[in-house]
Amino acid sequence: MASISLTARVSASARDTRRGVVRLHPEVLDALGLRPWSAVRLTGARETVALAAAAERTSPTGFLLLDDVALLNLGVTEGTSVAVAPAQVEVAKRVRITGSRMARATVSPETARLALTGKVFSPGDAVSLLPQDLSPASSTRAGEVRRQMSAAIGLTWTNELITIASAEPAGAVAVQPSTVVEWQDGTTETPPETPAAEPETPQPAPEQEHAAVPVADLVGSRETARRLTEWLRLAFDQPDLLRRLGAEPRLGALISGPPGVGKATLVRAVCAEAGAELVEVAAPSIAALEARTAAARLQQAVDRATSASGDRVLLITDVEALLPESDPPPLATVALDALRGALGNDRLAVIVTSANPQSVDPRLREPGVVDRELTLGLPDDATRADLLGVLLRGTPLDEDVRLDDIAGRTPGFVVADLLALCREAALGAALRHADDPADPRLRHQDLLDALSSVRPISMSTSDNLQTGGLTLDDVGDMTEVKQALTETVLWPLQYPDSFTRLGVEPPRGVLLYGPPGCGKTYLVRALAGSGRLNVLTVKGAELMDKWVGESERAVRELFLRARGAAPSLVFLDEVDALAPRRGQSSDSGVADRVVAALLTELDGVEPMRDVVVLAATNRPELIDPALLRPGRLERLVYVPPPDADARQAILAAAAKNTPLADDVDLAELAATLDGYSAADCTALVREAALTAMRESLTAAEVTNSHLTKAREAVRPSLDPAQLEALASYADGQRR
Repeated sequence: MASISLTARVSASARDTRRGVVRLHPEVLDALGLRPWSAVRLTGARETVALAAAAERTSPTGFLLLDDVALLNLGVTEGTSVAVAPAQVEVAKRVRITGSRMARATVSPETARLALTGKVFSPGDAVSLLPQDLSPASSTRAGEVRRQMSAAIGLTWTNELITIASAEPAGAVAVQPSTVVEWQDGTTETPPETPAAEPETPQPAPEQEHAAVPVADLVGSRETARRLTEWLRLAFDQPDLLRRLGAEPRLGALISGPPGVGKATLVRAVCAEAGAELVEVAAPSIAALEARTAAARLQQAVDRATSASGDRVLLITDVEALLPESDPPPLATVALDALRGALGNDRLAVIVTSANPQSVDPRLREPGVVDRELTLGLPDDATRADLLGVLLRGTPLDEDVRLDDIAGRTPGFVVADLLALCREAALGAALRHADDPADPRLRHQDLLDALSSVRPISMSTSDNLQTGGLTLDDVGDMTEVKQALTETVLWPLQYPDSFTRLGVEPPRGVLLYGPPGCGKTYLVRALAGSGRLNVLTVKGAELMDKWVGESERAVRELFLRARGAAPSLVFLDEVDALAPRRGQSSDSGVADRVVAALLTELDGVEPMRDVVVLAATNRPELIDPALLRPGRLERLVYVPPPDADARQAILAAAAKNTPLADDVDLAELAATLDGYSAADCTALVREAALTAMRESLTAAEVTNSHLTKAREAVRPSLDPAQLEALASYADGQRR
C-alpha cells in the first residue's frame, strides 16, 4: 500500500486529545485514497494505528497532527518523520487489556469495552478511556461512556490509560459489541446480545506503574541520590532536630536536568530505598484537561498522598506544564495552593521535576514551597560507558564489544538515549540471528549500526548536520585554517585539563569568513566528524521573527538545546543576516534585540560549557563589532579561495566516482581555473559528465573535450572586487 512521510506535530486542539484520532490534510487523505475517519497505519520507531480525520485546509500539508499518546505508541518525539499508510482493520473477537491497579480494581470489562468501542488499535498500544466522540458514528454513545467511567473511577478517569496486551485476531482491530474484553488477570465480561454497533477507536491509557531501580544502578547520579535520601530522612525521621535548629521539617525539592537524564527514576529509586510510598503525577496529563477537571485531578492526587500512612512522597513530573512562567493560567494558582497544603502535612514531601527550570512559575520556588533544588547533569564519556554496562548487564555480548568506544561516539546522550541505542542494537542482532537463534550475541557492530538511527533527545527537534564520515584529514590544503579550528573547537573539548592547568578560558566562538563557495560549510562538517560533536545548524534568517520577543526566545532556546546536547557545536550560517550592525536596520529593532540576545548567551551570567559557536559569512564587515570581541566570536579565520593545488584536489575529489579519459590532466586543468570556487570546480565535473551523457547515454568516460565544453556553461563565480575586499579585511585583522 502507498505511504506518505509526514512530520509529527502535537495537535493544539484539546478536543482531539487522547481520542485515538490523528488529523491529515485533505490533500493527503486524497493522495492515500482515504475518506475521513478511515483507519491509517503509522510507522515511527514502532507501529500503531489510528483513525484519520481531516485537518483544516489552511493547515500545512506536510504535518501529521496527533496527541501525546500517539507519540508514545509510535516511540517518537515531536518533529520526527512518520510514515502514514492505509490500514486494514478487523473486528476483534477477544481483547486482553492491562492497566493501573486502580483501573483494574474499578473498571469492569464491560465498561472498558464501551470505552474501546469506536477506536482502532494494535497489541501493545496505550489507549485512553476517554470516549472517541469525534466521528459521527461514535458521538451518540459518548455520554453513556462518560457516566460509567465517572462512576467507576471518579474525577481522574479522563487520565487513565490502559494497554492492549493482546488481541484476536492479531494486528489492527476494532472493538464491537460482540467482542470479548477481559483484564489480563482473567476478569471477563460477557458480551450483550445486542445488534452490532459501529466500531470505535483507541485512546491514551492510564499512568503506568514504574518499577524502581536500585540506587546502586544510578550511575552518575549517586551523589544526588545520596543528598535527596539525607533530606528525606531528616524530614521524616528527625523532625524534632530540625525544629530545635530553627528549620521546619518540610521538604519541597525541584530536580532539574536534561530530558531523559533520569530525574523521575532517581526519585523512584530513593523512595524505594527509604521505604516511602510514592504518589506520582504527570503534569502534562493534568494540564491537557479542562481546568475544573484538572484541578480535581491534582487535588485527588494530593489527597491520596496525604491520606496514606507512613512516609509519603508526592512526585510531579515536568512541572513546567502545570506551572508555566509566562502567562500562568488560573489553574497554576490552584496548583500552588494544593502544593502548599500538601507541604503542611507531616511525613509528606513534595518533589517536582523539570527539564526547563527557567520556564517554571517563580512562585513555586518561593521559601516554604519548593525551595530546594538538585540538578542532574549530562553524563560524560566514563559515565556513559558505566551506564551502558548497567543497561547491557543481562545481554550476552560478543568479545569485540568496547563500551568505552561507544561512549565516546555518543556525545550528548542521556540514559534514555542509551537505552534506545541498546534496544536498536538488540533489534539488529535479533534480525541477524533470526535463522540461527542458538547462541545470540550482541556485537560491537550492532551498536555502531544503531548509532546511525538513534539521535539524542536534545537533538530531536534540531537540524543535525550530517558529516557523512568526513573528518579534517579529508580536507586538502587549508593547513592554517584546519589548525585554527582544531585549536579553537577541538582542543577545549579534548584537552580541558590543559586549559585548567594553565588557568585560561577556552575560546567561545569562531568566525569563518571568505568568498562564497569556498568550503566553509564543508569545513564545519569535517570539524564535526573529527570531534564527534553534536552540531546544531541555523541559517541566519531562520531566527528572525516579526513577532516581538519571538526572535530572542528562538536564540535562547537554540543555546539551551546546545547546552543540553553538549559537547556541541552551534553553526550560524550567514551570520551577517542574523547579527547586522545595530542601529542600521529598519526592522523595528528586531535585529538589534537578536544581537543583544546573542551577546548575552555568548558571555552572559550562565556559563556555556562544552559548547562552541562557529559562524560563517562572506560579508564580515556587516557583522556587529560587539560580536567579534574577546569572549564572543573572538577567533576570525579567513577561508581563502582555492589555489591551483587546492583546485586540483577538489577536482579529484569531485571526480572520485567519475571515470576520466586518459587525456584528462587535472593538474593542467586546475591551473587554468582562476576565479573558480570549490563549488564551481565540483559543478564543472558534474556538467562535464552531463555533457558526455548528452552525446551518448552509453558514454563510459569523461574526456578533456567534455570538460572544455562544460567550461562554457560553468563560469567562475568569484568576484575579484569581493576577493580584494575580503583579503584587505583579513590583512587588517592580522595587524
